[in-house]
Amino acid sequence: MKMVKGHIARISGPVVIADSMRGSRMYDVVKVGREELSGEIIRLEGEEAVIQVYEDTTGLTIGEPVENTEKPLSVELGPGLISSIYDGVQRPLPGLMERSGSFISRGILIPGLDRSKKWNFIPKVKRGDHLAGGDIIGTVDEFHISHKILVPPSMEGSVLEISEGEFTVTEPVCTLDSGDHIQLMQTWPVRKGRPFAKKLNPNVPLITGQRIFDSFFPLTKGGTAMIPGGFGTGKTVSEQTLAKWADAHIIVYIGCGERGNEMTDVLEEFPQLVDPRTGLPLMERTVLVANTSNMPVAAREASIYTGITMGEYYRDMGYDVALMADSTSRWGEALREVSGRLEEMPGEEGYPAYLATRLAAFYERAGRVECIGSDDRIGSVTIVGAVSPPGGDFSEPITQNTLRITGTFWALDTNLAYRRHFPSVNWIKSYSLYLDSLQTWFKENVGPDWEELRNRMMYLLQKEVELQEIVQLVGPDALPESEKAILEVTRMIREDFLQQSAYSDTDSYCPLDKQYWMLKAIHAFDTAMSQAIEKGVSLKDISALPLKSEIARMKELTSVDEIQELSPRIITKIGSMEAER
Repeated sequence: MKMVKGHIARISGPVVIADSMRGSRMYDVVKVGREELSGEIIRLEGEEAVIQVYEDTTGLTIGEPVENTEKPLSVELGPGLISSIYDGVQRPLPGLMERSGSFISRGILIPGLDRSKKWNFIPKVKRGDHLAGGDIIGTVDEFHISHKILVPPSMEGSVLEISEGEFTVTEPVCTLDSGDHIQLMQTWPVRKGRPFAKKLNPNVPLITGQRIFDSFFPLTKGGTAMIPGGFGTGKTVSEQTLAKWADAHIIVYIGCGERGNEMTDVLEEFPQLVDPRTGLPLMERTVLVANTSNMPVAAREASIYTGITMGEYYRDMGYDVALMADSTSRWGEALREVSGRLEEMPGEEGYPAYLATRLAAFYERAGRVECIGSDDRIGSVTIVGAVSPPGGDFSEPITQNTLRITGTFWALDTNLAYRRHFPSVNWIKSYSLYLDSLQTWFKENVGPDWEELRNRMMYLLQKEVELQEIVQLVGPDALPESEKAILEVTRMIREDFLQQSAYSDTDSYCPLDKQYWMLKAIHAFDTAMSQAIEKGVSLKDISALPLKSEIARMKELTSVDEIQELSPRIITKIGSMEAER
């Protein structure tokens, strides 16, 4: 088929209109101008093609050539992804820096995977074996990850030849009787979800080591979560903390329109951090997609699709993937800017009418699935999206549309952040729709009374809000002893359990068993204190006990046994005060 070639007719920022483009298809990648800037067709009208350009269009002139590659925007998937840092369309940033220096020149095309590096391929199938899409033909060691080389979903046939040894990503390692050659690398269009056999129920939690997330508002593997919050509430730190400690094999971190210094922090910090499960650098399980706020706006729109496609690729190997998108508000702003250039009818606050559809299409690619292929593999992609509502206004379109889609809502609170309470998650506004499906797992793996403990703590925190309103009206002295006791326990929950330092060596990660016994200790204090007050013991005497400071120090203890011993001592000590009276 003859390649479609046209020329530039109009330019409006990142949007270019080319004529003589009949025969082009939606979402074809094109080369724009003499410098061959990368772009993507987003609208077709007769002979004209509307193109969003992924690079700076400064200096383009009317009449410059436009050439259609007749391929959709795709990413390269294979060994070499882990520990890499890419821009929004999978150009490796270190390679761009080598070619153009600190300021990226236009029109540079660098493949996503290194073509010269050789990988040691170990085959798992033999001549004559019948293969279908998703089958594993062999493995390559990528740091400590066993990178499984998969048959592309569209291929099928019997093995004619398979080789072992050192190969680059473009050299064929397996030949099928259908005539297809399988390389270590495959490509996949970013806007199309990779296939799977079956989507499973969300009944396994993603353990983050963060107490307010794991114990109060849990997220499942394959689930979706959002972290909205105003400036300074700790969205980026929360996302980075989740990326560091989440119970996932692979992390895909998308810096979507964020400040460059925040991505620099990630790049400097991750190689130095050690994964508590493997003892190896966290960077050795991380892929970074960086499209900072000063990079071309159209590439920002593509960046989340680039990231999710990489996540689905590792999911298909049977791994658990956690994808952090920071932030989807900046992605929505990119949609709004391109939509404005296209002169489309604006929706609420200027966002395009299809904002909700695009958000849903992205979050729906999360899930815990049975992978295609002959062997049984279960993989998952969990999506955590940060949202930056202007002025912390949760009624704005990005927040509201994301709320309708995601299963967990971690609402960051500006007032809590001002009081230096971190993570600044508001326990009244936040929720998790996965609580019911996770009850069985927590009862079997954490404790039989986990649900009861969690519900009791949430009841007390909600009761505190009511009591605080009374206190503001008539003062604390007007409350009876039993209600003053509730305020004492809720202060303990807030300060000794929910507060957690991301920078503490002992408290940045809290295992589930430690979380459980911390709750048990607070619950024991709550129960024993209520019983003692009923029998006439004063709250002042109970509050003077040294046990309170021991509860406050729980988060810094490394031994779970020490925390476990607290509950019976609390019951015994407060019970003895009843006897003395």
